[in-house]
Amino acid sequence: MSARRDFFRDIYRNRAAQYDRLVAREDVHGNLFGALSEITPLAGLDVVEFGAGTGRLTRLLSVTVARIFAFDVEPAMLSQADAALRISGMTNWRLALGDNARLPVASACADLAIEGWSFAHVIGWYPDDWLARADSMLAEMTRILRPGGTAVLIETLGTGRRQPQATDKLARLYRHWRERHGFASRWIRTDYQFASPDEANELTRFFFGDALADECLAEGEVMLPECTGIWWKRMP
Repeated sequence: MSARRDFFRDIYRNRAAQYDRLVAREDVHGNLFGALSEITPLAGLDVVEFGAGTGRLTRLLSVTVARIFAFDVEPAMLSQADAALRISGMTNWRLALGDNARLPVASACADLAIEGWSFAHVIGWYPDDWLARADSMLAEMTRILRPGGTAVLIETLGTGRRQPQATDKLARLYRHWRERHGFASRWIRTDYQFASPDEANELTRFFFGDALADECLAEGEVMLPECTGIWWKRMP
């Protein structure tokens, strides 16, 4: 198991509540929902979500879609998501354990298959065969989508950046999605807005590391810029 995978697995298993506090501060301007709505009308859709984590996307979509089935491999993350979704008052959601390459759902069951900040983990977690693993996840999306359904991938283009900038391996993965699989793409800003300098320091440092926190949060900053990419493809 890679050191990168160990780092994130520790957070996802043991610090889910702190992680949820972090992502609750993301996308202060609400750009993500608008961008997704432009890609495909969301009202009335049956949705399957890969790598749901603490349910940030699940909560965002549940107010509009017909049903959303959200999966993650970490029980602690799903427990956090369950608590937040129950408070939301929405009832059109279900959570379950599931691996991104093998979800326990029927074929052709969804109008929208979506993942957020999950698929690209294969680069750091499985350095020997990450591209093949990424393809297996896309194949699983294709399996569960109905004809005319839409696959949507949401991944980082740089935290701490005001313009998109991917690392070399991320750029290779994103190019593969476009050139090999025919995904269209765009990018948006999903900046973090923290409640205080202390919160900004705590939540940024624990997840993104000291270097980024030191660079971006000098002199009491409470805003952390971020660029996010969205890739999508409509099934025939």
